[in-house]
Amino acid sequence: MHKPRHPEKENRKVNPMPKKPSWIRVKAPTSKFFKSTDKLLKDKKVITVCEEAACPNIAECWQKKHATFMILGDTCTRACAFCNVKTGKPNFIDHGEAIRIAESVKQLELEHVVITSVDRDDLIDGGAMHFINVIDSIKNLNPNCTIEILTPDFKNKPEAIDILSKSLPDVFNHNLETVPRLYLTIRPGSRYFVSLNLLHEIKIKNPNIFTKSGLMVGLGETKEEIYQVMDDLRSADVDFITIGQYLPPSSKHAKLERFVTPKEFDEYKQMAYAKGFLMVASSPLTRSSYHASDDFKIMQNKRKEKLHSIQ
Repeated sequence: MHKPRHPEKENRKVNPMPKKPSWIRVKAPTSKFFKSTDKLLKDKKVITVCEEAACPNIAECWQKKHATFMILGDTCTRACAFCNVKTGKPNFIDHGEAIRIAESVKQLELEHVVITSVDRDDLIDGGAMHFINVIDSIKNLNPNCTIEILTPDFKNKPEAIDILSKSLPDVFNHNLETVPRLYLTIRPGSRYFVSLNLLHEIKIKNPNIFTKSGLMVGLGETKEEIYQVMDDLRSADVDFITIGQYLPPSSKHAKLERFVTPKEFDEYKQMAYAKGFLMVASSPLTRSSYHASDDFKIMQNKRKEKLHSIQ
């Protein structure tokens, strides 16, 4: 018998799948560049969050030969209500994964690469050392490529921050995902202030690194709550915020309360810039790694301008 992809979600309430408004629809992947990217990734036997998380931007990104690699397997130790990645007992770490990703980065000719992972609460360091191995492999084979990592929260793994600080990437990203009030239903295995503290501690370890975090909207949060999260992130000296529309992967995932309009996303962008973020991406289809390369360049330029104005 075929096993369900998300056995832990089988007992969840079934929510209706709402019809998407015109501004949220995307084209199906058809281009030859999409197919060549797909073939390369399959040949290298690497996992992407683009597929595992059912990202709506996969067609656009893959046809540009952009992909976000997911390390430490395809099975997460947590069961967040919004996520499409399967939950269960993970496999052993694939130590050949680092070089295969580095080779993929080289073949795709990436100037900026994003590396993320599943939660690995089963590992002593939460998988932090494997992040370092992947970063070092990419740097060795692609010395001019900038690197962004999107990490778990490493809850109850205090040594993870020390491990990560040994080989920091150009951008450290960890998503808060939603407002504190919704954590128990949306991120039941996570804690808001653990996530916030991780971003703060990384910044303390290396003040020169760019830090970044992302939020989903449409889960029942209020504007005031989003603005408070912005304040919390700025208090942690986070440089970059992404805000995008939550889209339920299935009827068994967290209920979509509403579609946020493009006008509201613009309001969030204006407010975030007013609060001091160096870079803001806020739109219905915004995701953590969407246009990450372009956004990184903008952040670099803005930091240079800021330093120049101080001098």
